[in-house]
Amino acid sequence: MAKYLISFPSAAMVVPEGEWEAVGRDAHAVIDEAKAAGVYVFGGGIDEGVPPVLVGADGAVAEGGYPWAPPLDGGFTVLELPSREEAVAWAARIAKACRCDQELRVFGFDPQS
Repeated sequence: MAKYLISFPSAAMVVPEGEWEAVGRDAHAVIDEAKAAGVYVFGGGIDEGVPPVLVGADGAVAEGGYPWAPPLDGGFTVLELPSREEAVAWAARIAKACRCDQELRVFGFDPQS
C-alpha cells in the first residue's frame, strides 16, 4: 500500500457563480466514500488568509515563504491505496467533484515520523 497525494492549486478551481454549494457537497461526498472504503488518510486546504513564514535552521523567522518558489495554495487529499490505477480512479472522482484537474503524486510517507 502506498499513500497518494491528490491536489490542485487554487487557481485551477474555477467554479461558476451559484455552483459552490454543489461543489462542496460533491467533494464531501467523495471524501465520505473514501472514508467508508477505509482509504482516507487526511485532507484539507491551505488557509490562504494566513501568510506563511520561513523558519531558518537558526530559528530566525522571516515573513513569506521561499522567495524563489511558487506559492503553495489549494487543496489536497492523501489516500492509502494498493495501486496507482486505484489512485488514478480516486483522483478522477475528486476531479469530477471539484470541477478541476487534480495532480497525483506518491506521498513519501516516513513510517518513523
